[in-house]
Amino acid sequence: MDAQYKPHETERDAQQFWDNNQCFKAVEDTSREKFYCLSMFPYPSGKLHMGHVRNYTIGDVVSRYQRMQGKNVMQPMGWDAFGMPAENAAIQNRVPPAKWTYDNIDYMRTQLKALGFAYDWSREFATCDVDYYRWEQWFFTKLVEKGLVYKKMSTVNWDPVDQTVLANEQVIEGRGWRSGAQVERKEIPLWFLKITDYAEELLADLERIEWPEQVKTMQRNWIGKSRGVELTFDIKDANGAPAEPLSVYTTRPDTLMGVTYMAVAADHPLAKQAVKGNESLANFCAECARGGTSEAELATREKKGMRTGHVAVHPLTGREVPVYVANFVLMEFGTGAVMAVPAHDQRDWEFATRYAIPIEAVIADESGQTPDLSEGAYTDYGNLIHSGEFDGLDFEAAFDAIAARLAEQGLGEVKTNFRLRDWGVARQRYWGAPIPVKYGPEGQTVPLTDEELPVALPMDVTVDASGSPLKRMPEFYDLGDGWTRETDTFDTFMESSWYFARFCCADNMEAMLDKRVDYWLPVDLYIGGIEHAILHLLYARFFTKLMRDLGLVEAGEPFQRLLTQGMVIAETYYRPTENGGKAWFNPADVVVKRDDKGRPISAVLIEDGQPVEMGGIEKMSKSKNNGVDPQFMIDRFGADTVRLFMMFAAPPEQSLEWSDAGVEGAHRFIKRLWRLVSDHLAAGNPGTLDLAALTEPQRELRRKTHETIKKAGDDIGRRTTFNTAIAAVMELTNAISKFDDTSPLGLAVAREAVEACVLLLAPITPHACHMLWQELGHSEPAIDARWPEVDDKALERDSIELVVQVNGKLRARLEVEASADKDAIEAQALAAENVQRHIEGKTVRKVIVVPGKLVNIVVG
Repeated sequence: MDAQYKPHETERDAQQFWDNNQCFKAVEDTSREKFYCLSMFPYPSGKLHMGHVRNYTIGDVVSRYQRMQGKNVMQPMGWDAFGMPAENAAIQNRVPPAKWTYDNIDYMRTQLKALGFAYDWSREFATCDVDYYRWEQWFFTKLVEKGLVYKKMSTVNWDPVDQTVLANEQVIEGRGWRSGAQVERKEIPLWFLKITDYAEELLADLERIEWPEQVKTMQRNWIGKSRGVELTFDIKDANGAPAEPLSVYTTRPDTLMGVTYMAVAADHPLAKQAVKGNESLANFCAECARGGTSEAELATREKKGMRTGHVAVHPLTGREVPVYVANFVLMEFGTGAVMAVPAHDQRDWEFATRYAIPIEAVIADESGQTPDLSEGAYTDYGNLIHSGEFDGLDFEAAFDAIAARLAEQGLGEVKTNFRLRDWGVARQRYWGAPIPVKYGPEGQTVPLTDEELPVALPMDVTVDASGSPLKRMPEFYDLGDGWTRETDTFDTFMESSWYFARFCCADNMEAMLDKRVDYWLPVDLYIGGIEHAILHLLYARFFTKLMRDLGLVEAGEPFQRLLTQGMVIAETYYRPTENGGKAWFNPADVVVKRDDKGRPISAVLIEDGQPVEMGGIEKMSKSKNNGVDPQFMIDRFGADTVRLFMMFAAPPEQSLEWSDAGVEGAHRFIKRLWRLVSDHLAAGNPGTLDLAALTEPQRELRRKTHETIKKAGDDIGRRTTFNTAIAAVMELTNAISKFDDTSPLGLAVAREAVEACVLLLAPITPHACHMLWQELGHSEPAIDARWPEVDDKALERDSIELVVQVNGKLRARLEVEASADKDAIEAQALAAENVQRHIEGKTVRKVIVVPGKLVNIVVG
């Protein structure tokens, strides 16, 4: 074989073999155990970034490993193609979003293929393909029939420049993330899916799936199941006349006797009634309508309010308390009104302190006394005080007693509530799947029939920042006879909530899904970033339950196991600019001086030799200009080097720090492996592996081989800690290099070890291993080879080394027979010379033998 490793020739030949033989095409086979491995599909932004490469390499390594276990593996790839970024890029580049998107897909597909990922490309689709979203439209009409869809007026974050609804995450300090315009809170009609109907099941089924506990906790918190009391306060208007009662929900009815004011949202019916003839209050309510609606923003926003003139009547004491409009209360959460207990809620305390509202403690502190409220609210649970007949009760007893009293008076009842709100699925943008609904001349709202589907989005459309062009296209929305088509499009979460199912039968043009989906689902391993831990994963779970209930799938959960990979991070460099900003420089354009431990000391820009500031290590991003182009690394070192570095630099759940030196080290290792195989083949033909005739060095190498097989299999298959698996193979290659035995039997032992190295690395560096496996004389391609089997007998040792401690401190190391019993080990440990020195003159109180590991002698 050629002793020189030539990555680009090797990768070209391997990929051509896989393509010619359709090695990765998945076909249903009920006689085999399936394994569906899926990485979150990418948005086609133009180029892959290193976060993509890491995500997809993890999935590819697992897929190839499971294939070597004999499983029927499917690993598909597609494109999450709709959404505002395409519109913004189209505006900037003056091209239709469709052209921009499909051009990007073509380029990124080429990059993915260059990395050698084992995808079944016959299943590929983009969510902007009408053959895909037509079934989403069909599904929506079926949900309408089931009563799981409705349309209502809803308060949203409205960007007046981009003319669209913004998600809470797209509102930054009260302004639109793209336009920078002051966001308005606006009421518009929106379509909703009844995800709240599934809240209990979504919560309960978290116990059925193998997800990181952190992600499960995030989902539980988002669903937010709580037990509380819904109660009613009678209301009097500014003239003392009865008004519409105020309903509130609280999880802390034990604090009811501490209510000193009520607060309602600016768009609450009570507030709307109170603004009549009150210009100051009307202006304040208008001010509240500006800014975002996220809970994070509400928590940090300065607490402001204004009295309505109304008073609320306490349901148990009859005491009258003022009613305020407050900027921290939203109509979308709960009833749009809260009972404020400033002594025991920090938000209420801040508001009460600002407006000199009484703060009255009704919960005792740990010592049973009235808590100090001078610096903030006391929010812990405790026994009731200053609460009349309820004094002395703890939280549980007070909850039950107060709830019972309210129920007796018909003013309250115990309720289980959820923080989760129904999913608003309508967007006012162009680049999305059209919502399949039409409106009649007499106000009819009618879902389209199967014959009227699909509603194809016009593709050759130039967009600007003045809202959706669909609203200006009568050829799209005007159906004649007074009928018009909906111009809103679906939230792009809709497309990503079922794509994993469509991959199972992407070639079916007659139905959304077919029975093949029941063979493949659920996905056995789903891989993606922690940033998708809530919404995407929750909506995908919800969609799966909807599809199940419509008889489309059997599975109730989409993803059995979830792996959330860490970020790819890199050093950042910048210079301050005259306007107070920062000009960022790519690490490739900077020379860094480091100390003897490799830590950066200073840096200069290559272009002018002048210093740049070191900004620390951060996530690779365009904004910090610290990304590394995967294509550049592939062109320089080859795909296998990039893959190996990605898997070796850190466990998948942790952040991976980019290192040019690390990439070069990965490249050197592949060259060393290539040379190892070349040298082994040049040493001659191996003899028969006669296990009975092995010498001790031969047994030792064989033991190392099978220890490595066992460890790598466990690390990749169970623990998904690829870095430790690679480290184990590196140790084995070192052992092979030191093994100086060219006898026929020695070469047979070395051949087993060399082949093990190649197969264990085949999922990680598949191109090189494909060629090396051929050079080792195998007619069967490496892609079809099975994972090496562990020979348990090879792992057996005649003797083992044990650590001996005296009172927990290391005093000796023992070589004992592997078959030695506890008494023999204890006697040998006590007889060791250095142990004798440390127990002399002392009483041995206990000897603890941990088989295979250590002996601890306790003396006193």
